[in-house]
Amino acid sequence: MSHRLLLSALPAAAVLVAALPSIGQTPSPAAAKPSATDGSATKSAKPYTPPKTPWGDPDIQGQWPADSQIPMQRPISAAEKAALSPEELAKREEAYRKQEAADSEEFAPSNGGTTTINPPGYWVEHGKPNPQASLVVDPPDGRIPALTPEGQQRLKELRGGLGPGSHFPPVVNTWEDFDIYSRCISRGLLSSMLPTLYNFGNQIVQSPGFVAIRNEMIHETRVIPLDSRPHANSNIRSYMGDSRGHWEGNTLVVETTNFNGKIGIGGSGPTTDQLKIVERFTRTSPTELSYDVTISDPGTWTKPWKIHMPYRLDPHYVVYEYACHEGNYMMLNALKGAREREKAGLGTKVDSDNFTRQVPAGTQKQ
Repeated sequence: MSHRLLLSALPAAAVLVAALPSIGQTPSPAAAKPSATDGSATKSAKPYTPPKTPWGDPDIQGQWPADSQIPMQRPISAAEKAALSPEELAKREEAYRKQEAADSEEFAPSNGGTTTINPPGYWVEHGKPNPQASLVVDPPDGRIPALTPEGQQRLKELRGGLGPGSHFPPVVNTWEDFDIYSRCISRGLLSSMLPTLYNFGNQIVQSPGFVAIRNEMIHETRVIPLDSRPHANSNIRSYMGDSRGHWEGNTLVVETTNFNGKIGIGGSGPTTDQLKIVERFTRTSPTELSYDVTISDPGTWTKPWKIHMPYRLDPHYVVYEYACHEGNYMMLNALKGAREREKAGLGTKVDSDNFTRQVPAGTQKQ
């Protein structure tokens, strides 16, 4: 969107990754302006053949923001409905237009408007409506499979029975009451590739033998070798795992293992060190990239599951530094504030309403 979060200059590491295309990048074709009804990958009788890089790999480079408004899974009541009806899509498009209008307002309306402690609405990016009913496409009901007994037990035991940390924890006793995203550590893979509140950017750059994928939110970058080397030693583990890639025709296939057992996907709580994620990137038109993923972890879910995310090229998108880091002021202040509230005999629940208050009628704009 036109109002984007400008924080500061790119960090040195990001600049180095961004420089990779200079080794030999085929210019990306100009993209039409994305519509509010972007669908999934274009289907035609003859598959699209993407351009090649100077060294002969399919060219999938560019800015592919995750800006489609698609929920992770479908409601149980709509389990067999893979796509929205025209009427349902029209309602979402109307809501999207109203949100765009609200985001363009400089002042809160004095007749029934609200204010919050948050910055103006345009700081939050709103995904474009899409007829796809859920990111989950397998199982066919669009639902994440059930947790294994082991996964259920692990979830129950977290934080002494309180469950996983969250952005709005019911109690603030320790830093672990907040999730790793709120603590600015990582969104982890797979979440780093999917929509969130803002900073939707995903940039792909290529060089001979490597592909780099940079995520704007929580400033993640994966540099993925394509030379058939084995995964890192199993003792080396991280939030983003260890990725290895290869080409199957025009599709980039990336297998990621070596996770540290501390990330969650789709409300699972922490997954296990058995987690494996296989991503498939296929350019299906000059402006479309199909992202298809298989997630498997026999210690967490009863069976593997798949998602589909349609990306659309935005050559004008700019990735800015996400200046949030572990140990930031929010964490220290939240814990100090919670202790002060306890001294006053008050609870430490983090309220999710962002101090939303009605603007009194007749309030003058300042």
